[in-house]
Amino acid sequence: MSHVELAGVVKRFGTFAALRGIDLEMPDGAFTVFVGPSGCGKSTLLRLICGLEVPSEGTIRFDGRDMRGVPPAGRKLAMVFQSYALYPHMSVADNMGFALRMSGVPKAERAVQVARAAEILQITRLLERRPKELSGGQRQRVAIGRAIVRAPSLFLFDEPLSNLDAELRVEMRFELAELHRRLRTSMIYVTHDQVEAMTLADRIVVLHDGLIEQVGSPAELYERPVNRFVANFIGSPRMNFLSGRVAALHPDAIEVSIPGIDPGGLTLPLRGNGGLKVGDSVEIGVRPDELLLAEGGAVRLPMKVEFSEYIGGAMYLHAPKQEAGRLTVRCPGVQAPPNGTITLGIERDRCHVFAMDGRRLSVT
Repeated sequence: MSHVELAGVVKRFGTFAALRGIDLEMPDGAFTVFVGPSGCGKSTLLRLICGLEVPSEGTIRFDGRDMRGVPPAGRKLAMVFQSYALYPHMSVADNMGFALRMSGVPKAERAVQVARAAEILQITRLLERRPKELSGGQRQRVAIGRAIVRAPSLFLFDEPLSNLDAELRVEMRFELAELHRRLRTSMIYVTHDQVEAMTLADRIVVLHDGLIEQVGSPAELYERPVNRFVANFIGSPRMNFLSGRVAALHPDAIEVSIPGIDPGGLTLPLRGNGGLKVGDSVEIGVRPDELLLAEGGAVRLPMKVEFSEYIGGAMYLHAPKQEAGRLTVRCPGVQAPPNGTITLGIERDRCHVFAMDGRRLSVT
């Protein structure tokens, strides 16, 4: 296993800074996921860790050893790419054992290691087939098996499920989680899909514009996002944001005036004033599954339903033209979609307060 540390890592391409100062520690045996929108720097960071790129500034260490000048082959890692990159003229067994063969590993030993990896991935029956005879999910298993046979201290995955259909993606997420449970080897996984990040990770690293926004467990990021970007990016459907103004400040609470709310504002617990003053604009964040239908909640908000989505076992109601901001509500169970205006209840202790600079303020 590898303990990976990054200190002050910067990567420039000409005058463009793809990464602008990354400090990060990934402990032995952890499943760490880098997530963020396209262009945030997550794949560049992975390439720096594996040695395909060199930092412009900063240090990368494996188990305390500085990796500057160490080529990818000397880092005891294996990488699985979005493209399967299998040799079409070779069998599955030969594809999986190719790196061992090039390293001079004897044929008998190669066969043992390939058989072990095939058993872990449940592809033993496919060992004599060619890649063209395999499904997308089977090809991805072969690519992962090719990494396993090298017995690396660190696995790197660069969006490995992007080429699969929705059903196979779900299946392969389970396979990867089970693989980590069995091997207990450090894994770093890159994706733009926050659902993949939430379901796979021990720790999620949220990147944006070349910087780390937040590091934490899936539950920490979902329940206690540090800013509006993380709150908006983590969770599906995304968090609702209601625009309002500070009506009053108290030692341990804030009163926010929000258009359409009955009664005319929302009082929330708050440690200190968060640098706010009366009249400042703020946003109140609340997740779609934490809004209550009809009678529930201490504060009520009318919602004009424009359209609904039935997904089996639940329904999402959407109101894109609300005065305070676009709303989405999750309704559990099977029911007829309501028409016109309904009333929502808001529970104060499930709300988040965001300043206009994006900070999440400390709600007790």
